[in-house]
Amino acid sequence: MKAFFMQIKCELGQSYKVASAIVDAEIASEVYSTAGDFDLLVKFYIPEEGDVGHFVNEKIQVIPGIRDTRTIVTFRAF
Repeated sequence: MKAFFMQIKCELGQSYKVASAIVDAEIASEVYSTAGDFDLLVKFYIPEEGDVGHFVNEKIQVIPGIRDTRTIVTFRAF
């Protein structure tokens, strides 16, 4: 499995709904509320052969209430 993180900016007043939708879809390992430019920080795992771009496009960016995303691809755990 390969891990990646995503910062999610939500429409005003939608961060709890977006977080709940991600949790209910059972697609994330961890979901955190954050302060700053983005509202949520989410950790995902996909199969090694999986495509991060397709996953983000098909599973995340279709969730109502998401305004913007930033994907952080990881390479190695220490």
